[in-house]
Amino acid sequence: MENKKNKTATGKYKLLVLSILFDAIGMLSFTIPMIGEFSDVIWAPLSAMILFKMYKGVEGKIGSLVSFVEELIPGLDIIPTFTLTWIYKFVLKK
Repeated sequence: MENKKNKTATGKYKLLVLSILFDAIGMLSFTIPMIGEFSDVIWAPLSAMILFKMYKGVEGKIGSLVSFVEELIPGLDIIPTFTLTWIYKFVLKK
């Protein structure tokens, strides 16, 4: 029982690290003004697909939709959608 609990906690924090990494990738467009916003057209569907696969169920569906829209709208890249989804799933939903 303890081993399973440890494994679950480890997986949860791996998901957090990945979420922070993907949020950082999404914010990279701020480093290259104008050109970076065009990269969002490629990153938006990719981030939505990744978030959908990472977070199963309703969280994944809603999170991927929010991620897609957030990446397409200029200036909203600063929102850490992956990390906020993790917080919702593992902190707020408890």
